[in-house]
Amino acid sequence: MTPDEQMHAAAAPAVAPRLVLASASPRRRDLLAQIGVRPDAVRPAEIDETPRRGELPRQLAERLCRAKAAAVAGLEPGAFVLAADTVVACGRRILPKAETVDEAADCLALLSGRRHRVTTGLCLVAPDGRQVCRLVTSIVTFKRLDAAERSGYLAGGEWQGKAGGYAIQGRGALFVADLGGSYSNVVGLPLFETGALLRGLGFPLWP
Repeated sequence: MTPDEQMHAAAAPAVAPRLVLASASPRRRDLLAQIGVRPDAVRPAEIDETPRRGELPRQLAERLCRAKAAAVAGLEPGAFVLAADTVVACGRRILPKAETVDEAADCLALLSGRRHRVTTGLCLVAPDGRQVCRLVTSIVTFKRLDAAERSGYLAGGEWQGKAGGYAIQGRGALFVADLGGSYSNVVGLPLFETGALLRGLGFPLWP
């Protein structure tokens, strides 16, 4: 390289690496935007999320986030790929992402007056193939819900597609008597740990 070419290369702005979010969740996009991160692409992974027989909540969260990251990384060479999966569990029982009012009602009945765990598995794949995963768990305690509270919440429809049948970032916050751990984790993406993963593998968080 000639001296002129070296000067030109030094003056050229660095090309920011691409970030692909392997999730269709608008909540995760909003949380990333909160820390100044905007994915270049959103590419949900099409995988079976059914728990395996005897699979524990943390095992499920880790397996699914790894599978999502691997599926999308194979389609997006040269990009950072961030995947996450959030699992709500009461004891060893894994609660569904409520798709029907009956599922949501069953979730609320189980969670009423009890503590439950919300675990998010995070997996980040770097352009060079390095991969790091983390598991983050928060403990949420619900007040005892009366019939009017349950029926009113179910009528609002906020529960649709939500793990555990509620959204802490919405009216579901009225049910949370205590929270131990990361709030953003319960929403769907623990921001402290996500930032640490991105920095650790070399993704620039600051301009």
